[in-house]
Amino acid sequence: MIRDRQDAGQRLAERLARYGGDAPLVLALPRGGVPVAAEIARALDAALDVVLVRKIGAPGQPELAIGAITDGKAVHIALNDSLIEQCGISRAYLEREEKRLLKALEARRRRYAGGRQRKPATGRTVILVDDGIATGATVRAAILAIREENPKRIILAAPVAPPDSIQVLRPLVDDLVCLETPAAFRALSLHYADFEQVSDDEVIACLSAFGTGPDRAGYRDGHRNGDGDTNADV
Repeated sequence: MIRDRQDAGQRLAERLARYGGDAPLVLALPRGGVPVAAEIARALDAALDVVLVRKIGAPGQPELAIGAITDGKAVHIALNDSLIEQCGISRAYLEREEKRLLKALEARRRRYAGGRQRKPATGRTVILVDDGIATGATVRAAILAIREENPKRIILAAPVAPPDSIQVLRPLVDDLVCLETPAAFRALSLHYADFEQVSDDEVIACLSAFGTGPDRAGYRDGHRNGDGDTNADV
Protein backbone atom coordinates (compact mmCIF):
# COMPACT_ATOMS: atom_id res chain seq x y z
CA MET A 1 0.00 0.00 0.00
CA ILE A 2 1.32 3.43 -1.00
CA ARG A 3 0.79 6.10 1.64
CA ASP A 4 0.21 9.10 -0.67
CA ARG A 5 1.64 10.73 -3.81
CA GLN A 6 4.55 12.27 -1.92
CA ASP A 7 5.49 8.86 -0.54
CA ALA A 8 5.22 7.42 -4.05
CA GLY A 9 7.51 10.09 -5.48
CA GLN A 10 10.12 9.64 -2.76
CA ARG A 11 10.19 5.87 -3.22
CA LEU A 12 10.42 6.17 -6.99
CA ALA A 13 13.23 8.72 -6.65
CA GLU A 14 15.32 6.16 -4.77
CA ARG A 15 14.90 3.73 -7.67
CA LEU A 16 15.74 6.46 -10.21
CA ALA A 17 18.81 7.87 -8.45
CA ARG A 18 21.16 6.47 -11.11
CA TYR A 19 19.75 8.99 -13.61
CA GLY A 20 20.46 12.02 -11.44
CA GLY A 21 23.79 12.69 -13.14
CA ASP A 22 22.10 13.00 -16.53
CA ALA A 23 20.37 16.30 -15.67
CA PRO A 24 17.06 14.63 -16.56
CA LEU A 25 13.82 16.31 -17.57
CA VAL A 26 10.95 15.04 -15.42
CA LEU A 27 7.62 15.23 -17.26
CA ALA A 28 4.42 14.70 -15.30
CA LEU A 29 0.95 13.76 -16.47
CA PRO A 30 -1.42 16.13 -14.64
CA ARG A 31 -3.00 16.36 -12.41
CA GLY A 32 -2.17 13.39 -10.20
CA GLY A 33 1.29 12.77 -11.62
CA VAL A 34 2.56 16.24 -10.73
CA PRO A 35 3.12 15.87 -6.95
CA VAL A 36 4.73 12.47 -7.59
CA ALA A 37 7.02 13.95 -10.23
CA ALA A 38 7.87 16.95 -8.04
CA GLU A 39 9.35 14.66 -5.40
CA ILE A 40 11.43 12.90 -8.07
CA ALA A 41 12.64 16.16 -9.61
CA ARG A 42 13.54 17.53 -6.17
CA ALA A 43 15.54 14.43 -5.23
CA LEU A 44 17.36 14.29 -8.59
CA ASP A 45 17.86 18.08 -8.84
CA ALA A 46 16.05 17.87 -12.17
CA ALA A 47 13.82 20.11 -14.27
CA LEU A 48 10.06 19.58 -13.94
CA ASP A 49 7.35 20.16 -16.54
CA VAL A 50 4.04 18.67 -17.65
CA VAL A 51 3.02 16.79 -20.77
CA LEU A 52 -0.65 17.29 -21.59
CA VAL A 53 -2.73 14.50 -23.11
CA ARG A 54 -6.43 14.36 -23.91
CA LYS A 55 -8.29 11.22 -24.89
CA ILE A 56 -10.39 11.16 -28.08
CA GLY A 57 -13.58 9.34 -27.15
CA ALA A 58 -15.92 7.47 -29.47
CA PRO A 59 -19.27 9.09 -30.38
CA GLY A 60 -21.73 8.44 -27.56
CA GLN A 61 -19.03 6.52 -25.66
CA PRO A 62 -16.63 9.15 -24.30
CA GLU A 63 -14.78 6.61 -22.13
CA LEU A 64 -13.93 4.44 -25.17
CA ALA A 65 -10.56 5.81 -26.33
CA ILE A 66 -10.19 5.80 -30.10
CA GLY A 67 -7.08 7.95 -29.88
CA ALA A 68 -5.29 10.67 -27.96
CA ILE A 69 -3.86 14.09 -28.63
CA THR A 70 -0.68 15.34 -26.94
CA ASP A 71 0.74 18.85 -26.78
CA GLY A 72 4.32 19.89 -27.41
CA LYS A 73 6.42 21.71 -29.99
CA ALA A 74 4.49 19.70 -32.56
CA VAL A 75 1.07 18.36 -31.59
CA HIS A 76 0.96 14.56 -31.71
CA ILE A 77 -2.24 12.69 -32.57
CA ALA A 78 -2.31 8.92 -32.05
CA LEU A 79 -5.33 7.07 -33.45
CA ASN A 80 -6.55 3.50 -33.00
CA ASP A 81 -7.32 2.86 -36.68
CA SER A 82 -8.79 -0.59 -36.17
CA LEU A 83 -11.20 0.64 -33.50
CA ILE A 84 -12.14 3.67 -35.60
CA GLU A 85 -12.97 1.37 -38.51
CA GLN A 86 -14.83 -1.07 -36.27
CA CYS A 87 -16.99 1.75 -34.84
CA GLY A 88 -17.57 3.34 -38.26
CA ILE A 89 -16.29 6.72 -37.10
CA SER A 90 -16.14 9.41 -39.76
CA ARG A 91 -13.20 11.65 -40.61
CA ALA A 92 -15.44 14.66 -39.96
CA TYR A 93 -16.04 13.52 -36.36
CA LEU A 94 -12.30 13.05 -35.79
CA GLU A 95 -11.53 16.49 -37.18
CA ARG A 96 -14.14 18.12 -34.93
CA GLU A 97 -12.81 16.31 -31.86
CA GLU A 98 -9.21 17.12 -32.68
CA LYS A 99 -10.06 20.82 -33.03
CA ARG A 100 -12.05 20.83 -29.77
CA LEU A 101 -9.36 19.00 -27.81
CA LEU A 102 -6.60 21.23 -29.17
CA LYS A 103 -8.45 24.21 -27.70
CA ALA A 104 -8.76 22.36 -24.40
CA LEU A 105 -5.03 21.61 -24.37
CA GLU A 106 -4.20 25.23 -25.13
CA ALA A 107 -6.44 26.39 -22.26
CA ARG A 108 -4.81 23.94 -19.87
CA ARG A 109 -1.34 25.01 -20.98
CA ARG A 110 -2.29 28.65 -20.30
CA ARG A 111 -3.60 27.70 -16.86
CA TYR A 112 -0.60 25.63 -15.83
CA ALA A 113 2.24 27.46 -17.55
CA GLY A 114 0.92 30.81 -18.77
CA GLY A 115 1.02 29.53 -22.36
CA ARG A 116 4.74 28.69 -22.23
CA GLN A 117 5.63 25.70 -24.37
CA ARG A 118 6.84 22.51 -22.74
CA LYS A 119 10.58 22.13 -22.22
CA PRO A 120 12.05 20.26 -25.20
CA ALA A 121 13.04 16.64 -24.74
CA THR A 122 15.60 16.56 -27.57
CA GLY A 123 18.85 14.91 -26.50
CA ARG A 124 17.73 14.60 -22.86
CA THR A 125 16.99 11.79 -20.47
CA VAL A 126 13.24 12.10 -19.91
CA ILE A 127 11.49 10.60 -16.88
CA LEU A 128 7.75 10.37 -17.59
CA VAL A 129 5.70 10.17 -14.39
CA ASP A 130 2.10 9.44 -13.48
CA ASP A 131 0.47 8.57 -10.15
CA GLY A 132 -0.61 5.21 -11.54
CA ILE A 133 -1.39 3.41 -14.78
CA ALA A 134 -4.62 1.63 -15.63
CA THR A 135 -5.06 0.83 -19.33
CA GLY A 136 -1.93 2.78 -20.29
CA ALA A 137 -3.58 4.58 -23.23
CA THR A 138 -2.73 8.08 -21.96
CA VAL A 139 0.82 7.13 -21.05
CA ARG A 140 1.34 5.45 -24.43
CA ALA A 141 0.26 8.61 -26.26
CA ALA A 142 2.66 10.69 -24.18
CA ILE A 143 5.55 8.29 -24.85
CA LEU A 144 4.97 8.39 -28.62
CA ALA A 145 4.86 12.18 -28.62
CA ILE A 146 8.05 12.49 -26.56
CA ARG A 147 9.81 9.91 -28.75
CA GLU A 148 9.25 12.15 -31.80
CA GLU A 149 11.44 14.80 -30.12
CA ASN A 150 14.47 12.45 -30.20
CA PRO A 151 15.29 12.26 -26.49
CA LYS A 152 18.43 10.51 -25.27
CA ARG A 153 16.23 8.01 -23.45
CA ILE A 154 12.75 7.72 -21.95
CA ILE A 155 12.17 6.26 -18.49
CA LEU A 156 8.61 5.58 -17.38
CA ALA A 157 7.97 5.81 -13.63
CA ALA A 158 4.71 5.00 -11.85
CA PRO A 159 3.81 3.82 -8.35
CA VAL A 160 1.33 1.14 -9.44
CA ALA A 161 0.17 -0.55 -12.65
CA PRO A 162 -1.36 -3.85 -13.71
CA PRO A 163 1.04 -6.43 -15.22
CA ASP A 164 -0.65 -6.42 -18.64
CA SER A 165 -0.19 -2.65 -19.04
CA ILE A 166 3.45 -2.94 -17.99
CA GLN A 167 3.93 -5.63 -20.63
CA VAL A 168 2.52 -3.35 -23.35
CA LEU A 169 4.44 -0.24 -22.29
CA ARG A 170 7.85 -1.71 -21.47
CA PRO A 171 8.97 -2.10 -25.13
CA LEU A 172 8.16 1.57 -25.79
CA VAL A 173 10.64 2.95 -23.23
CA ASP A 174 14.28 2.50 -22.32
CA ASP A 175 13.55 1.74 -18.68
CA LEU A 176 10.43 1.26 -16.60
CA VAL A 177 10.24 1.66 -12.82
CA CYS A 178 7.06 0.65 -11.00
CA LEU A 179 6.71 0.10 -7.26
CA GLU A 180 3.76 -2.29 -7.35
CA THR A 181 2.30 -4.48 -10.12
CA PRO A 182 -0.61 -6.28 -8.45
CA ALA A 183 -2.15 -9.13 -10.41
CA ALA A 184 -5.52 -8.24 -8.88
CA PHE A 185 -5.36 -4.63 -10.01
CA ARG A 186 -8.24 -2.47 -8.85
CA ALA A 187 -9.01 1.23 -9.09
CA LEU A 188 -5.90 3.33 -8.50
CA SER A 189 -7.39 4.90 -5.39
CA LEU A 190 -7.58 1.49 -3.71
CA HIS A 191 -3.79 1.11 -3.88
CA TYR A 192 -3.23 4.34 -1.89
CA ALA A 193 -3.99 5.07 1.75
CA ASP A 194 -4.56 8.72 0.72
CA PHE A 195 -5.63 9.44 -2.87
CA GLU A 196 -7.15 12.88 -2.44
CA GLN A 197 -7.84 14.67 -5.71
CA VAL A 198 -5.09 17.03 -6.86
CA SER A 199 -6.26 20.57 -7.61
CA ASP A 200 -5.14 22.91 -10.38
CA ASP A 201 -3.72 25.20 -7.71
CA GLU A 202 -1.53 22.37 -6.40
CA VAL A 203 -0.26 21.65 -9.92
CA ILE A 204 0.54 25.33 -10.45
CA ALA A 205 2.31 25.55 -7.09
CA CYS A 206 4.50 22.54 -7.91
CA LEU A 207 5.43 23.90 -11.33
CA SER A 208 6.08 27.40 -9.98
CA ALA A 209 8.49 25.97 -7.41
CA PHE A 210 10.58 24.71 -10.35
CA GLY A 211 10.21 27.87 -12.42
CA THR A 212 7.87 26.33 -14.97
CA GLY A 213 4.54 27.65 -13.70
CA PRO A 214 2.69 30.72 -15.01
CA ASP A 215 3.48 34.29 -14.15
CA ARG A 216 0.68 36.15 -12.39
CA ALA A 217 -0.88 37.36 -15.66
CA GLY A 218 -0.74 33.87 -17.13
CA TYR A 219 -2.28 32.44 -13.98
CA ARG A 220 -5.19 34.91 -14.13
CA ASP A 221 -5.74 34.31 -17.84
CA GLY A 222 -5.62 30.54 -17.39
CA HIS A 223 -8.25 30.61 -14.64
CA ARG A 224 -10.46 32.98 -16.61
CA ASN A 225 -10.21 31.02 -19.86
CA GLY A 226 -9.80 27.47 -18.52
CA ASP A 227 -11.54 24.58 -20.26
CA GLY A 228 -13.40 23.56 -17.12
CA ASP A 229 -12.20 19.97 -17.27
CA THR A 230 -11.58 18.49 -13.82
CA ASN A 231 -9.56 15.44 -14.82
CA ALA A 232 -6.75 15.72 -17.35
CA ASP A 233 -5.54 12.18 -16.92
CA VAL A 234 -8.08 10.27 -18.94
